[in-house]
Amino acid sequence: MEFSKDISKFIEKKVSSKLIYDGNILHVYRDDITLPDGKPAYREYNRHIGAVCVIPITDGSEVICVRQYRYAVSDVLLEIPAGKLDYKGEDPESAVRRELREETGAVCERLTYLGKYLGSPAILDECIHMYMAEGLTFGDTDPDEDEFIETVRIPLSELVGMVMRGEIPDGKTQVAALRAEKLISERKRV
Repeated sequence: MEFSKDISKFIEKKVSSKLIYDGNILHVYRDDITLPDGKPAYREYNRHIGAVCVIPITDGSEVICVRQYRYAVSDVLLEIPAGKLDYKGEDPESAVRRELREETGAVCERLTYLGKYLGSPAILDECIHMYMAEGLTFGDTDPDEDEFIETVRIPLSELVGMVMRGEIPDGKTQVAALRAEKLISERKRV
């Protein structure tokens, strides 16, 4: 598949920007824009500092997942460990090592970058940096004081099966599980 190299026909231009809400995590804006055809329009969106997630895989091919209540969707979800960056410009690898230890008690020998995940780019600029952690050793967890989580070990093949059956609604967990499985299967073929 080949894409046109000329992206100018898609670009929207900002005319003005207004901060509507300034919270601790979300910063909501309304921008007046000019569409590629010259017509005026507006966009409402959330700015976010960014985040990391990690799919920790044991030597026995189990994934260390966390279960936690997610207020926005009123449900307890099974996810891979994740967390927001502490500050703009924080090194994602340092942040992911922190989140891995805090939520699972694990420290890893190897981190593999799996890419960026944009969960809802029409309304949210949050970029989640995804990693796979291997060579795990375990110590004590240290969750944030407002985190109530349970760690669960699930074979990678079972987690991928759950993703494919639609049992894992969390997007970052879906993508990371599928990428990790593909990467590991490619390693085995070499």
